[in-house]
Amino acid sequence: METYTRVYDTYNHAARAVTALEQAGVPAHEISLVANKHVSNLHEMETTAEPAATGAGVGAAIGGGAGLLAGLGLLAIPGLGPVVAVGWLASTALGLVAGGATGGVIGALVGAGVSEDDAHVYSEVVRRGGTLLTVKTDMAASRVNAILDAYSPIDAKVRRAEYAKNGWSKFDPTLPPYDLSATERERLRNM
Repeated sequence: METYTRVYDTYNHAARAVTALEQAGVPAHEISLVANKHVSNLHEMETTAEPAATGAGVGAAIGGGAGLLAGLGLLAIPGLGPVVAVGWLASTALGLVAGGATGGVIGALVGAGVSEDDAHVYSEVVRRGGTLLTVKTDMAASRVNAILDAYSPIDAKVRRAEYAKNGWSKFDPTLPPYDLSATERERLRNM
């Protein structure tokens, strides 16, 4: 199985990519999504995020409908704060945190074959309001890449350079997660 990862500035772009993947025949268990809770469609829910160390229910169903997005759950990942997440990547990240391993999402991404540099950028994008979409599948690479690229993913190298202009060098899980107003400012900056 190959791993494909993209990060989107908007939850809606990522959600449309998930729907397109499912329509193309990618099973839901091969797809993972991690989104800043402030930009997802679920940010108004009255749900409390559980600490990662308690093994929050990543697959807890919180909405009707079919497909992966119906299983989004609200949880806390160190450095990212409250996120909505579902899938194998979120489970792996929580397992690393609960087991005392360092890395969380970065460790899970690197373990899935993503470069450490890109994993840092992807995590920072989520912290600032973006949405991470990862697919582990045997489907033809050209088809998966075409679907993922059709919904305006960010370019990790370009985003890294933008962040570096303001002194950023890598994701720091000790920094506070962005709140709603900071997330909205970041989202507007990237439009």
